[in-house]
Amino acid sequence: MADSLRISLAQCNFHVGDISGNTARIIEAAHGAAGSGADLIVFTELALTGYPPEDLLLRPSLQKRVSQALSDIAEASHAIAIVVGYPLQTDDGLFNCAGIWYQGRCIGQYAKQELPNYQVFDEKRYFSQGSEPCVVDFRGVRLGLTVCEDIWFDAPVAQSVAAGAEMILNLNASPFHMGKHEERVALVRRHVESHKVPVLYVNQVGGQDELVFDGSSFAVAADGSTVLQLPSWEEAAAQVIYDEGRLQTLSASEPARCDELGDLYQALVLGVRDYVNKNRFPGVLLGLSGGIDSALTLAIAVDALGPERVRAVMMPFKWTSGMSKEDAALQAEAMGVKYQSISIEPMYATFMDALAEDFAGLKVDTTEENLQSRCRGVLLMALSNKTGSMVLTTGNKSEMAVGYATLYGDMAGGYGALKDVYKTKVFALAEYRNTISPVIPQRVIDRPPSAELAPDQVDEDSLPPYPVLDAILELYIEHDHSAEQIISAGFERDDVMRVLRLVDVNEYKRRQAPVGVRVTRRGFGRDRRYPITNGWKPGL
Repeated sequence: MADSLRISLAQCNFHVGDISGNTARIIEAAHGAAGSGADLIVFTELALTGYPPEDLLLRPSLQKRVSQALSDIAEASHAIAIVVGYPLQTDDGLFNCAGIWYQGRCIGQYAKQELPNYQVFDEKRYFSQGSEPCVVDFRGVRLGLTVCEDIWFDAPVAQSVAAGAEMILNLNASPFHMGKHEERVALVRRHVESHKVPVLYVNQVGGQDELVFDGSSFAVAADGSTVLQLPSWEEAAAQVIYDEGRLQTLSASEPARCDELGDLYQALVLGVRDYVNKNRFPGVLLGLSGGIDSALTLAIAVDALGPERVRAVMMPFKWTSGMSKEDAALQAEAMGVKYQSISIEPMYATFMDALAEDFAGLKVDTTEENLQSRCRGVLLMALSNKTGSMVLTTGNKSEMAVGYATLYGDMAGGYGALKDVYKTKVFALAEYRNTISPVIPQRVIDRPPSAELAPDQVDEDSLPPYPVLDAILELYIEHDHSAEQIISAGFERDDVMRVLRLVDVNEYKRRQAPVGVRVTRRGFGRDRRYPITNGWKPGL
């Protein structure tokens, strides 16, 4: 047995598709770890391609690029062993692999056995399933390789231990949702308790379209204690030492983890930051209405990008209250962003004049309200086209669920910071953000929510109170409860049937909505795929 083995856990923010760039970062991190005394460095699942690469895996040139990257990693592995994830095409199919490279060659290669094919995952679309464990004797320590979903099942870990593994290395690309980190730690501890081997859990960090990865890598010793906890929401690396069967940290202290609201807020900030930066937008702009959704979105945008890259536009109409105008200006000043006010009344009047003949004799209804929203959408998209900045939409999950959003109006934009955040959580997050620094005027939080598209309008005129609405939505969307199950949980039948119908008939709107940060167990889009045209009726 080796005297000791120093292992570096590296959680990096890789860029999907940038194989050469990701490889360069892997090599740079490996050189740094070697310089600080590490014998081996562990990266994350599909680190070469970034995760999830989706149909990039089907590109004809993929394997050529991966082969070149692995050759470069082999060349860099003379001073340190490198454990990395990558796709591998063989005569038997395409596999999601983890390999150990040392002194210029691959000394062990493992193909992922458990391929997730639920919620945001569709790995069976691309990958063939592995079947064999991989245990590598490295400097006298037998290391078992596993990849992400493998750790959620007993068989892959049990196979490795049966093959002689003294330690399990688990390479992850595990996306965040609220409560996810605690689930991971509890799961790993169950494996440790069952098999009496330490586990190193290394997870990527960063935003990728609607997914956001929190990092939060950790190491659990054979006695079940967490000996290393890396920070969330940032790139980080730290070392553990395995010496005579004992796993210990080489870090001075464990970083404090965020609470639930802190985690949620940081997820939204990171999701926005990476979407904007990885897609090379110079900045963002948004409509700042004086309401709570746009107020929270502005705070997230500034925290993600800095005030110099954020522009806020108030677009008042005759129904816009003086309070809304004042509060929007106050927040823009507090956050130091570029701010302007452009009235939509002249353009609205022009549209109404053009439509006067067609609208003659018809009652005023939501058409006129939607036209206000579409005037605002046109303004924001024109500013976006001219400046290159991306429009951030400000709608929340509660609104998107029941269709309280206007196509080509407030839904117009490139990314939705709050798309997967229920309205009740919007209020909580606004209060949380103000504990960091008071940037959202308190009366924005306290006043009844209103779209201000009609006189004296408030959201709860046409919806159940948000605590009731959100509870119904969570049961229906995230837990797939039936109407009768939700009613039996104590909700009014009329409220339940109306809400469920609104969710079902507004799928066509959600298909046309921009992507946004996913933070719940089941968001709209990749998670929840319902047919637009269907005859399903809730409650039968």
